[in-house]
Amino acid sequence: MAQPSFVPITDADQVRPALQLRAPGSWQADRPAELQLPRGPSARRRGTPGPDQGYALRLARRFEDRLVLTEGEAADDVLVGCALLASRRSALLGRAPAVYDLEVAFGLFGYLAAAPSDLVAFRAAGFRGAAHDYDLQRELVDRVPESALLLSPDEIAGSAARWPSFLDRGAEAAAPAPTT
Repeated sequence: MAQPSFVPITDADQVRPALQLRAPGSWQADRPAELQLPRGPSARRRGTPGPDQGYALRLARRFEDRLVLTEGEAADDVLVGCALLASRRSALLGRAPAVYDLEVAFGLFGYLAAAPSDLVAFRAAGFRGAAHDYDLQRELVDRVPESALLLSPDEIAGSAARWPSFLDRGAEAAAPAPTT
């Protein structure tokens, strides 16, 4: 608060001049470990970093009562696997996970409606044990091509019969063998 001019004050109580900082200069990412690319390096099993990815698991729990599972499929495996796929999709788009990312992940594998038997067989091997096995999680996320993850929920809805066109069939051979 400014001091009125008619109030007498001593020299020690006078307002001191503020320290003026200079405007910062430009900054460049020139340290050895800095990433120079607009998007980080990508390779299998390296993941796709993005903001607030843990939120996808919370959103996935909202779909738990809508899942159409077959015998031998565990809801926890499906929720974790699809949350990871939704996290990757949102990171590719440069944002935090949203409900639409989960709709795409669940829709790709036919978990929101009745799915054809060949899709059920394909997804069963990929999701079995995904809630507890990090290596399986990485393999599951890496097997889905970016082009499939970047589809809109409307493009995926009701198209479970065309699932081979969305998912990488070549990765089917890389699916872990079912454990008993």
